[in-house]
Amino acid sequence: MPIGYLVTTVLMATSVVSSFSRLRPRRSSPFRLRSVFGFLLNWPFIAVGLLVASTGLAIAEGDLGPVFWIGLGLATVAAAGLVVLGRRAQGTVPAVGRALDEGLGAGWRENVDAELADRLRRRPSLAGTMFAPISSGRRRVERIANIRYGPAGRGNLLDLYRDRSGRTGRPTLIYLHPGAFRLGSKRLGARHLILRLASHGWVCGSANYRLGPSAKFPDPLIDVKRVIDWVREHGGEYGADPTAVFLVGSSAGGHLASMAALTPNDPRFQPGFETADTSVAGAICLYGYYGSVDSGEQASSPLANVSLDAPPCFVVHGDSDTLVLVEDARRFVDQLRVKSLNPVVYAELPGTQHGFDLFRSRRFETVVDGIEAFAAWTSARNG
Repeated sequence: MPIGYLVTTVLMATSVVSSFSRLRPRRSSPFRLRSVFGFLLNWPFIAVGLLVASTGLAIAEGDLGPVFWIGLGLATVAAAGLVVLGRRAQGTVPAVGRALDEGLGAGWRENVDAELADRLRRRPSLAGTMFAPISSGRRRVERIANIRYGPAGRGNLLDLYRDRSGRTGRPTLIYLHPGAFRLGSKRLGARHLILRLASHGWVCGSANYRLGPSAKFPDPLIDVKRVIDWVREHGGEYGADPTAVFLVGSSAGGHLASMAALTPNDPRFQPGFETADTSVAGAICLYGYYGSVDSGEQASSPLANVSLDAPPCFVVHGDSDTLVLVEDARRFVDQLRVKSLNPVVYAELPGTQHGFDLFRSRRFETVVDGIEAFAAWTSARNG
């Protein structure tokens, strides 16, 4: 009996069905994963390929009894759902363009490079994203690994990425990886974002931070503040402009990016370096978690720290996310727009699950274009 085939199709069909809004869970959690195949839905070609391969293997085994036909029916349901999600994902380009128009004003393109503005009007190449799943610019980028930015051993290591031109005064991006505050490392997450911006003249850092269960709030946030302080003091040695620092984070990293951006120079989160300037030029949150951590500690929620002087923020979230619900991102954006004096850009990506930045895709190419445009506009405004 092809039990393995049935298990595969049950998990895939469950993942697809749960991505539609009326069937999603009612609460977000950074610690729950609805299905092992959930993230695959961001790359429908891969998911369909897995269904086809598993179906072919089941047929080759020759046992075409009731279990196989049940599995085939579930595979058909999953494939149909993937087609719908794939078609919805084609709305990413207009969604990101509309978000920038609404958040920055219709004339924002006048303050960024014309070629970048033009990229946001067209869909990226399908062939390019399929055959270069990480990044097409990685050969032009050098990695400076395992720079120690704090005292916490492996938990306080930073990798820097830059092109080989030797330029100085480059804008700086600090990336914070996903992992539910419990796992992950600086090598996990938005690799294409880091490599592509580095190839475009940025200095990009990807940082480890302390993880649970031994690390508790605010330990990871303190680590992020230490990274910012390190860039202020030493970034110039690597060609970075320490006055133009942007934070980017995914999932739990999005929580930390927003928390650090909303609590600049707060001595509660800077023990031993209270006088350091930990303000940032802007924050970008990718499918971020905005609730509290560590037994509901109120001060650990970005929602509790929104203020008038919040920096410009760019929030990106998928409307089919079953791990961190899109309603929570909307609530965070609403609070920012009510209280902050600075621009808030919110791009809600149709047909998109959690973890959409783990591999290169046409969707993520557009998001990276949007991030670069947001940062360029913010830098021009501050300059």
